Amino acid sequence: MAEFVVLLGACERIRHRPYDAYLGVDNFMFGRHVEKQQIMGFLLRHDVPPGPPAVLPVTGGRGVGKKTLVAHVCDDERVRSYFANILHLKGDGLSRLTDHERLSGRTLVVVEFVSHVDVDDWTAFCSSVRSMGRGCKVIIFGRDEKLKRFGTVKPISVNRLPFQDYRYLFKTLALGSLNPADHPRLAAIAEEFAIMFGGSLISANFTADAMRKNPDAQFWLHILKSIRITFKQNMSRFGVHPNELFDQGRPVHLNNGHYLLSPGASLCLIPSASSPCNVLGKNLPKLKWDFLADAGHVVLPKEDFELISWESRLPPYTRLVHLVQYVPSCVDDKPETSLSGKKRPGLSA
Repeated sequence: MAEFVVLLGACERIRHRPYDAYLGVDNFMFGRHVEKQQIMGFLLRHDVPPGPPAVLPVTGGRGVGKKTLVAHVCDDERVRSYFANILHLKGDGLSRLTDHERLSGRTLVVVEFVSHVDVDDWTAFCSSVRSMGRGCKVIIFGRDEKLKRFGTVKPISVNRLPFQDYRYLFKTLALGSLNPADHPRLAAIAEEFAIMFGGSLISANFTADAMRKNPDAQFWLHILKSIRITFKQNMSRFGVHPNELFDQGRPVHLNNGHYLLSPGASLCLIPSASSPCNVLGKNLPKLKWDFLADAGHVVLPKEDFELISWESRLPPYTRLVHLVQYVPSCVDDKPETSLSGKKRPGLSA
């Protein structure tokens, strides 16, 4: 029994409650313990056979946290100690690997793909990694399931959190230090938001943040009804949930009379771009989504503007920026701006 206790003591603790974990571990990522351990196992494995570099594909849908998961692993002290160099590349810049001077020691190369993979570029890239020496490894991630064919080990699929976990996370973030038993109405509204958002981590973060700043149940009931109407109108008009519209790169129509919008003006929300320091338009007014917490005192710009819906608390500190355009109607439901090469989280991504 003593040996068993010692063995357990060497294992990383699995944390189910986000706030408990935040208190015990800096930069904790809720609900991804299994995926993190799988990536860690791949990176820290010593018995790498000679030949092509070891490649781990990580795939998953929009906004499920692939980039944050990979960044979280790369920031782990064990990984940083094991690899002398960690390089981050974009899929359309594989050739830039040769721009780096000869690196000494083990190297980890992380590549984010947002479009198809050029086979010739990939072959040249693998050759460059192989020349770095034994022990170098590669993580590739993106939404395209075809990335799996480039892996040398079993790929990892990052999916949405199970609803029970997602609901718990959303309610915990939304209520903060409030006891749900003391605020049953607000807790019930948070439950409805969790159901409507369908597992979206982006929606959970920016909506919960605003709810925590303004825990007025009557206010959030009004917001809930308004957003539910907007969802239903988009589904009636386009036949799909707003999440799917953004997945397809199509705008979401916010109709007249929406609680958050200026009277008499329709809004069209274009799928957002995502990057650590992304700017869609240098001269456009900017508004953070947390104005929800004080919506009664905020006047929306009378022109196109950027809506910063979310800023990650974890590396790589991604900002999600939506372009909001005033238009008579969204008759043409294709985006009017080119966001090629960008991730496209949506209204309820």
